[in-house]
Amino acid sequence: MSISKKINTIKSQLPEHVTLVAVSKTKPMADLMEAYNAGQRIFGENKIQEMTDKWEVMPKDIEWHMIGHVQTNKVKFMAPYVSLIHGVDSLKLLQEINKQAAKNNRIIDCLLQVYIAEEESKFGLDEQELEEILSSKEFKQLKNIRIVGLMGMATFTENKNQIEKEFKHLKIIFDKLEKLPFTQNLKPNTLSMGMSGDYQLAISCGSTMVRIGSSIFGGRN
Repeated sequence: MSISKKINTIKSQLPEHVTLVAVSKTKPMADLMEAYNAGQRIFGENKIQEMTDKWEVMPKDIEWHMIGHVQTNKVKFMAPYVSLIHGVDSLKLLQEINKQAAKNNRIIDCLLQVYIAEEESKFGLDEQELEEILSSKEFKQLKNIRIVGLMGMATFTENKNQIEKEFKHLKIIFDKLEKLPFTQNLKPNTLSMGMSGDYQLAISCGSTMVRIGSSIFGGRN
């Protein structure tokens, strides 16, 4: 099946309130353009350099999402254009994004990454760290970022009950976040969870944004 057919099939299955991020990391520009021509406008990359190379030559109505782990020293390269940064897992990183956003006269939307998996390899904040950041006076001073929600990755396992439990846990944390008083830099409306293998389960658990790569572009080498 062609990329455009796969995009259209997936989109037809997604509820209205769920946003599709086409995960295009390592894929050639031609593949992205096929998805673009099928109407896809949101692409997710996990390396800032590769994303910037694509941004420079591709149509300017694309929203670029940074979905990988972000190194502080690379933020400046994506600050002029990035639409959403999914994996923010420290106050230090937020402060750097804020600084680079200010230099570009922008407010950059961010998701705080919460650690929900039972694996050692995943990045993210626990609930206490999340609360500490949001209640800190340092956070309240950040005028050039906006926290628009949370992102999480479930354990890499075949056990659907385990994945469902982790997704539901993240949804509970997100619901608490939504009850906090909205401020200029805190307007949560996005829960990014679910990838090619588990996005339908994620949506049933409350996800509003899914990150789908291999089901659109095929596997990676």
